[in-house]
Amino acid sequence: MAKLRHIAIAVPDIQATARFYETSFGMQRVRESAVAVMLSDGVVSLAIIDSIKNPNAENRAGLHHMGFLVDDLSASADRVEQNGGRYFSQIKGIGEGPQTERKYRDPNGIDFDIVNADHAKKVWRIPA
Repeated sequence: MAKLRHIAIAVPDIQATARFYETSFGMQRVRESAVAVMLSDGVVSLAIIDSIKNPNAENRAGLHHMGFLVDDLSASADRVEQNGGRYFSQIKGIGEGPQTERKYRDPNGIDFDIVNADHAKKVWRIPA
């Protein structure tokens, strides 16, 4: 079975965005150029592409959303908010509410979820 190992996002400030994901989730820089920063958690890579300077970004920014499985939802939510993330919702009628899943927007307005293992198993249907 195939497993997701890479997500790419295009943003106007790659350094600020990389710092956000490094400090919020402990991701590590594994590669860098003038137009992109590659981060990894050891399993999945996150490419942060300059939406203005990188021709592959086609001068557009964004991604629908991505999801992070976290060990401690409350502590992770605190770190995200301390680093400029904004809580904006949860999926209505799915999961068990904000104690298992929360949707945020990062400083660029890109949506992401943070979820606990219970939500990942029940809703995403992945081992956690």
